[in-house]
Amino acid sequence: MFSLTDKVALITGGASGIGLAISQLFAQQGAYVHILELNGELAHSVAAELLAKGHKAEAHAVDVSKQADTIAVINGITQRHPVDILVNNAGIAHIGKAHTTAESDFDRIINVNVKGMYNCLFATIPHFLNNGRGVILNTASIAATVGIPDRFAYTASKGAVIAMTLSVAKDYLHDNIRCNCLSPARVHTPFVDGFIAKNYPGQEAEMFEKLSKTQPIGRMAQPKEIAALALYLCSDEAGFITGCDYLIDGGFVKLNN
Repeated sequence: MFSLTDKVALITGGASGIGLAISQLFAQQGAYVHILELNGELAHSVAAELLAKGHKAEAHAVDVSKQADTIAVINGITQRHPVDILVNNAGIAHIGKAHTTAESDFDRIINVNVKGMYNCLFATIPHFLNNGRGVILNTASIAATVGIPDRFAYTASKGAVIAMTLSVAKDYLHDNIRCNCLSPARVHTPFVDGFIAKNYPGQEAEMFEKLSKTQPIGRMAQPKEIAALALYLCSDEAGFITGCDYLIDGGFVKLNN
């Protein structure tokens, strides 16, 4: 079950954190993985590691917030072989309330998290339509469902992700194109470690424990756990699922009271 043999997947932000775990698992399950990443050097390193293990992978340096560049990269891939899966995972975070979020920061978040996702949809969906099939998975966040302190711009962007997911699922319901999204709670990635080290020097262990306990289950998710759900939703076994936002949050939304 959950084989991706002979499938071709585009994974944005696929060289670090959740995206890295998805790239690794999809490749392990037989997919030809194309890693679309702002950090081209990191993407090539990940692709080289996957190739060394006998998997199929390529790296592509691209800023998904730039439409022309995104279209050029995706068209270059689709001209070589059909693409079956698009994982819109690239995203950035920001800390701030409405009155403390600078316009430049708000624009930066929206450009990557919202416009970047739109750019990938814009470039890939025509290819799916021509092939008569396609699977799209977007990375949202529990921040779009519940209030998270000091995450105004990030929350706005992830709310847009869920809305775009529903819109795409509806528009292409009869074109054999499925579209879903994931909404993780806090996941233990290098970003979390960097955030704690920067904002709470000398209190890293204490803050890590505190942030972990905000999930009712008592810990943060591991990237591989998010990747496992992504695998299911992009597999043929999930063929009856579209237009859904999947919470993967250790009980945060429903049990945090």
